[in-house]
Amino acid sequence: MAELIDELAALAAMDKPTLGDRWAKLTGRPIPKASAQMLRLAVAYELQSKAGRGLPRTIRQRLDQVASGKTITQDLRPGMRLAREYGGKLHVVAIGETGEIIWNERQWRSLSEVARAITGTRWSGPAFFGLKKKVRAA
Repeated sequence: MAELIDELAALAAMDKPTLGDRWAKLTGRPIPKASAQMLRLAVAYELQSKAGRGLPRTIRQRLDQVASGKTITQDLRPGMRLAREYGGKLHVVAIGETGEIIWNERQWRSLSEVARAITGTRWSGPAFFGLKKKVRAA
């Protein structure tokens, strides 16, 4: 923790090129076009995020999806029922009260796992069940 505090304190003295280098080393992504103050905040956030093991995978995926602007995925909600006809058969998936995914009286880890079981091929579960939609251009 003391190391993180020292790293955060050192950011105050860094100029924009140094902050940019720190950003690139920390994230592996291109340096954003932002003021030194914004870049300082972004680097501080990344340092803190890494120290706390980062954001949950689902949040990172949602942020990446929003940033790309190509698709949007509807969240699963307890009590939701998803239906899809495939191979001449209607397949219904229920979302339990604690978010569990139930299909054919069995609990599954993900919608993609269910879609794979139905089709025999790798599918995005949210896309297969119509939860993932392409964003229309404005």
